[in-house]
Parts: sequence; structure tokens; C-alpha cells
Amino acid sequence: MTSLELPLGKRTKLYRFFEIIPAAISYGMIIVFIILSVLWPLAAAVYLLLIIITVFIKSIGIAYHTIRGHNKLMNAQRIDWHARLMDLEHPADAYRRVQQVVSPGFGYREHQENLRLISADPENRPKPSDLYHAVIIAAYNEEYDVIQPTLESVRNTTYDNKRIILYIAYEERGGEGIHATVKRLQDEYSDVFYTFQIVQHPKDLPDELVGKGPNITYAGYELQKWCKRQGIAYNNVIVTTLDSDNRPHPTYFDYVAYEYIAQDDRKHLSYQPIALYFGNIWDAPAPMRVIATGNSFWTIISSMRPHTLRNFAAHSQPLDALVEMDFWSKRSIVEDGHQYWRSYFYFAGKYSVLPIHVPIYQDAVMADTLKKTLVTQFKQLRRWGYGVSDIPYVATRLFTRSRNVPFWEGFARFARLVDSHVTLATMAILITFGGWIPLLINPHASQDIAAHNLPVIVSSIQQVALIGLFITILLMLKMLPPRPARYKRHRTIFMVLQWLLMPVTSVCYNSVASFNAQTHLALGKYLDKFDVTDKATLASQQRARHEKRQAKQAKGDRGASRS
Repeated sequence: MTSLELPLGKRTKLYRFFEIIPAAISYGMIIVFIILSVLWPLAAAVYLLLIIITVFIKSIGIAYHTIRGHNKLMNAQRIDWHARLMDLEHPADAYRRVQQVVSPGFGYREHQENLRLISADPENRPKPSDLYHAVIIAAYNEEYDVIQPTLESVRNTTYDNKRIILYIAYEERGGEGIHATVKRLQDEYSDVFYTFQIVQHPKDLPDELVGKGPNITYAGYELQKWCKRQGIAYNNVIVTTLDSDNRPHPTYFDYVAYEYIAQDDRKHLSYQPIALYFGNIWDAPAPMRVIATGNSFWTIISSMRPHTLRNFAAHSQPLDALVEMDFWSKRSIVEDGHQYWRSYFYFAGKYSVLPIHVPIYQDAVMADTLKKTLVTQFKQLRRWGYGVSDIPYVATRLFTRSRNVPFWEGFARFARLVDSHVTLATMAILITFGGWIPLLINPHASQDIAAHNLPVIVSSIQQVALIGLFITILLMLKMLPPRPARYKRHRTIFMVLQWLLMPVTSVCYNSVASFNAQTHLALGKYLDKFDVTDKATLASQQRARHEKRQAKQAKGDRGASRS
């Protein structure tokens, strides 16, 4: 059987080599440019222009996929996925009926074709009435105000609540507060779903890192045992993992169930919705809004490029596949992205991610104070950047005679993995500062025409690239949730002006967080603890400010009494 786990403790020399490679390439790209700027300004100018032109060409494709992805997202949300799912209960009857439709709406031709194929082979596919959705909500120490809206959003989906198996997986290390919260939620929602289970993940279990993966895997074991006792077949259960602040679109579970039935190789697929970080977008600080919007559009773009799509944040996978794979990694702090590679190697390359073009809404990073928010945002991006730890994992399974996946297909995926992490670390720095570096560090560079004009050339290319940014801003304004009544109209203007911060957030957060993660990996100082993202609400912020004022006042009173 193929070993799926990441190593703990000492690595082999080959593994350590590939742990160093990403940082070596990223730092190397910056160092090479600086050396060329000192020794050969013309070569430095050519080097930088080649990089910028490559990024510019990519940005054209990104703009194209952004528009297409946005349109598909909007159209998919208008579809009555519940009605389409119900058509699959009696596909032959439904097929005869839909053939009479003269002016089908978005995606209806595909629905007709799915009904035709399912009608021809109904015995080898589950029916909607056979399926269950198991929802595992991971929690650490979040307050009731954070988790309750997530439960309410699951409740308000168009899927039959009595076919939803709900688990809250919470941490013993989260303290007594989270235990009281989940008990309260269980009491309130116990009659809503088919079952409502709470599972406490014990702390300090052997061979586990402190992270979300061990927590949801522990809950997965309980789900497996529960389904076995109930006589529910594993292949009739679709498991969705949610963070405590995730709110699925009302049609999400119907959409996933529909695709699960329609796909021939359903066991070897996972189902990836679009993560939109708009849940608290009006309340979050401006830098966090820029980062959240950028991350949202990244997931939209990824949905239009299925060959590059990976598991990210909330996603769904069949229980039978999860049981075979021993659920999720207990040794990775990025269990979502790592799940893609675990599945890819476990199923010998016969695995892919299917885009689900409706959102699961998440919150932008927001803690109780601005300082904590800025720090928490960096830690979140560093954790995401630590997906770079998948590079040695993939390399040591690919560059070996015992590999179980096709080499060139695996190599293409590996190359994209390396490129994504190196690009995230280096591009913002080179594009933002690169045009000026030769002139700043080499007094003779101004004598070279190419180096002298480099800032002007770079600036001109950047101005053209702003078209993509304008597209993002326009689409963002269309997608934003309604402005809360507590904010005046000028808040919308700030939503546009916030994009002036993009160079700052790109360098100070995306690049630096990526470099930080790669450096930790290269030095063997592994990130082995999941930095939980603070999930504040306006209410919790007000409480925090109130407590701070009370503490200040109490301190002043003590000082006055001593005097």
C-alpha cells in the first residue's frame, strides 16, 4: 500500500533536498537580479522584462478566466439544482419531459444529456433518495456568534435537512467555552438534521500535529462507525468539511449530489466550490478586504482551469474514498491542499477535482483589534504558503522507480506546484521594485539605455495591466453583499480606493508570508502547529473594547487609591 503520510522527525537526504529547492529558486531569482544589476545592467533589464512580459501574458489569461468564471458563478446560482437533482430520481421520465423544452436556460443542454446517459444505465448510479450529506464543521474556540450562522446556513439549504448528517468537530484544547457552545448548538438544532453529533478531539494524541486535519479525521472515524451502525453504505455519503465561519450557498448540497450521480467515476473525484471571502467584507479593515477579494477571485479563476484545480478550504469527497485513505492528513497544517496529493497518489493518478460553480461564503480575517488582525492575516497567508511542503512530498513519490502515477502527467502537475509557490513569493517584489534596483545599486547603470529606461518601461506595462485590476474592481462591486445599514454610502467609495493598497498587501503579505514559509521549510524549522485564524464579530469587538476600557478604568482607580 502507498504510504500517504508526511514524515515526522528526521527526513531522508533526498527529501531534505526537495525541501530546500523552493526557497533556493525563490531567493535565487532575487539574488540573480541583484547580481546582474551590479555587474551587467543590460542583462538585468532583459531578465526583468522577460519576467514582467511572462506575468503580463498570464494576466491576460487571468482577466479572461475572471470574466468567464464570474459569469458562470452568476448563472450557476440561478439554476434550481434541487429540481434538477429530483429529475435524477426517475431519469427516463424526466428525459422524456425535458426533450419538450424549446428554450432551455443556462446549462440545460448538459442536463438533458445527463438524463439521457443516466436513463440508459440507471442501475450503476445512486438515486437522490439514496444519498446523504455528512457535514463536518471544524471548531477550536470560536464563539456562538461565529458558529451559529454556519449551522443556520446549512439548515437553510434546499437539500432535505433529514438527509444531512451533521458533526461538529471541536478541540479539547479549545477549553470549556467551546464545549459549552457546541452543547448549546446541539440542543438548539438536534431535531433539525438526520443526526447532530458533537465530537471532541483529544489533545496530544501520538503522531499528530496541532491542526485541523487531526480534528476532522477524528470526527471522520466517528462518522464511519456511526454509518456502519446505521447500515448506511459509505458510497452513499458525501462528506463536506467546513470551517466554523463557512456558509454554503443554498443550492450547494443539491449541486454536489447532482454531479456525484452524473459522474461515472464519482469515487475518484472531489467537489470544489468557490470560496468567497465576503461574509464580513464590509466590516473588515481595508488591507484585509483587498486580500480577501484577491483570494476570492483566485478561486473563481481556478474553477475555470480544472487541470490546475486543487482542494482548497471547504470541499466535498465521498466517504468510501475517505475511509480507504484514512481520511485527511494528521501531519500537515494545510490538510485541504495536501488532500489533493494524498488522493492523487492513493488512486494512482486516477483523481481530479470537479469545480462546483456556487460559493461557500467565508469571512475575511478580522480579530478584536487592528493589530491582532494584521498579525493574524500574516499567519493565515504563511500557513497557506506552507503548502510548499507538498513539493518534497510529491517529488519523492514522482522521481522514483516505484512511482504509481504516469511520469509526464505527474511532472506537469509538479512543475505547476513549484511555479505557483515561486511566483507567489517573487513576482510582487520584482515587479514592484525591480525597475529601480539597477539604478539604485549601480551608479553606472544610468549610462546603459535599457537600464536607464527600465522604470519607464515597467511603469508602462503596469499601466496596461491595470485593465485587469479595473475588471476585478467592477466585478467585485457587482458581487458584494448589500451594504449594511450601519454604513453610509461613502463606505462604497472606500471599497474602490482600498485597491491603492494592493502593492503593499502583495509584497508585505503574499510575498513575505511565502518567503517566510519557504525559509522555515528550507531550514528544517517546520511549521508544525496550526495558527488558528481569529474569527471576531462586531459584537466580540465591542466586548473587547468594553473590557479594555474597564481594565483601564480599574487600573486608574487602583492608582488613585494608592496616591
